[in-house]
Amino acid sequence: MVAETTYYIFGLLQKQEVLLYSSTLQKIPPPNFFAFYNGTERPEDRWEDLLLDAYENLTETPNLELKVLTLNINEGHNEELMEQCLILKEYAQYVAKVRNYTKEMKLDVAVERAVNECIHEGILVEFLRKNRAEVIAMSIFEYDKEEEEKKLRKAEFEAGVEAGFKTGIETGIKSMLDLGKYSMEEIAEVFHVSVDKVKAVRNMLI
Repeated sequence: MVAETTYYIFGLLQKQEVLLYSSTLQKIPPPNFFAFYNGTERPEDRWEDLLLDAYENLTETPNLELKVLTLNINEGHNEELMEQCLILKEYAQYVAKVRNYTKEMKLDVAVERAVNECIHEGILVEFLRKNRAEVIAMSIFEYDKEEEEKKLRKAEFEAGVEAGFKTGIETGIKSMLDLGKYSMEEIAEVFHVSVDKVKAVRNMLI
């Protein structure tokens, strides 16, 4: 997400006709970057992602840094924001209904029920009535994609654990570090080692 934002910045500057190669200082507005999250893996209301975390072999303070504040827009999170933006709140309610109903029925039936229920309860009424078919199709596609990504992450996680048992703890730690998707604390918990041990293995890779 943070790396993607850098591309967005460059594109925005071009649209605003900032003279990138001018010999004089070009003034730009101070930026603030936000992203919305409606996944199911992170329970926090908000967190900060840094471009710093994506750099390889970093030994000192980077010359370019970027911070993106991610806001959790699932139902029950960031309630002050939700009260200020009704559409966002209603979207969260719709997503929650879909996820809830998929626990007890087929995906297409769950989405159809969520759409009907939202219309009946006055949630995203105009949008759902006007774009009903598109919403159902996209909801099914996005939910399928989300579930497949979960399965892939689970398989990758288990592969890292299996490698730890077969070829040694350090190899397993390296495998999970290479994925770049797990914190040092999570890896330490999996292999029952200290965070310092994980850091030591990480330093060997640098």
